[in-house]
Amino acid sequence: MKALVVGGGGREHVLVWKVLSSPHVDQVLAAPGNAGIGEVAECAEVEAEDVDGLLRLAEDEKVDLTIVGPEAPLALGIVDRFREAGLKIFGPTKEAAKIESSKVFAKELMAKYGIPTARFEVFDDPNRARDYVRKAGTPIVVKADGLAAGKGSIVCRTLDEAYGAVERIMEEKEFGDAGNLIVVEEMLVGEEASILAITDGEAIKPLLPSQDHKPVYDGDRGPNTGGMGAYAPAPVVTEEVARTVMEGILRPAVEGMAKEGTEYRGVLYAGLMITREGPKVLEFNCRFGDPESQAVLPLFEGDLVEVLEATIEGRLEEAEVRNSQGAAVCVVLASGGYPGKYEKGKVIEGLDELQDMEDVLVFHAGTAKRDGKLVTNGGRVLGVTALGPDIPRAIERAYEAVAKVHFEGMHYRRDIGRKALRHLE
Repeated sequence: MKALVVGGGGREHVLVWKVLSSPHVDQVLAAPGNAGIGEVAECAEVEAEDVDGLLRLAEDEKVDLTIVGPEAPLALGIVDRFREAGLKIFGPTKEAAKIESSKVFAKELMAKYGIPTARFEVFDDPNRARDYVRKAGTPIVVKADGLAAGKGSIVCRTLDEAYGAVERIMEEKEFGDAGNLIVVEEMLVGEEASILAITDGEAIKPLLPSQDHKPVYDGDRGPNTGGMGAYAPAPVVTEEVARTVMEGILRPAVEGMAKEGTEYRGVLYAGLMITREGPKVLEFNCRFGDPESQAVLPLFEGDLVEVLEATIEGRLEEAEVRNSQGAAVCVVLASGGYPGKYEKGKVIEGLDELQDMEDVLVFHAGTAKRDGKLVTNGGRVLGVTALGPDIPRAIERAYEAVAKVHFEGMHYRRDIGRKALRHLE
């Protein structure tokens, strides 16, 4: 079998790595891929949002299975196009992907089907939004309706911050047309967690719960990023919480989509806040999380390709989803200045020292090869994942590995996984 993985980040590298472990797979292509992916698979110079180019690539290369990493091509309808051409592809349709590509759609779905989430209002006029914020008070959260690379949700602790968020999104168009509508919602209090579940529209099979670290600095300070690290399993998701998520969130969402005439088939990612009242949804995403997948998928035992094919073919119920008993911690190494402006082309050193480290995996995100050297080529550069029998030892191993890597301006959080330790005392 020949597989194609769409995308070029850390999530796609772990997908390539996992797919290559399947005995059913002979060859993996990635588009566009990155320097790390290029060491184990063939990279094609086709951007993830070039649906026409990807379709030509899949047809020319006689690809048997396509796996879509990022949300943008899903929102553009890549699954619909591939299906029309008779090609096998894993991911939700354009209409189903609205659960991520439109926060308004997702919030209204949750309201209609009784899925617990923050109280919210939707606005298409910045003045009306500011009036509402003034009456509602702070803290409050302002979200762009559309896709904003994980940065369109702004937590505002003062009125000035909230007014500024409305201005940035709706008037300055910081996120383009994604800010034509905004959602203004109450700020939920608790501890965050992520659950990635695979579904064929009927059967739902969750992977291990994880916890992302979105703010750029230790202690959850600073602006939100695409994610500075993750660990799994997240102990805040107890067995009781997991049952509540399945029956009160995942199942109603999948069944609600079906009732709306839109079958959901692919990964349904529930970004959660575990509050005193129980788990509530912060957001739904329509794909594998990044960096969560770099912690969750190394703990996935079995053949991922078989599970993905069973999902596509509507027979997920018979597929086996198994997870190991250990833990994984992924620390993201980012360029200096990220998530703001940053420079590219910094030489990366030390990765050769990690090759001999047991239970350490390196997933490339923003990397490239220049003049024979590995250099930075993005905001999030590398994800260093360590496995261990438990979270404390996986944390220790991860930072032992991180200490061996260097590039100019390298920045990373030093507290990935620390929240888990409170639950383990």
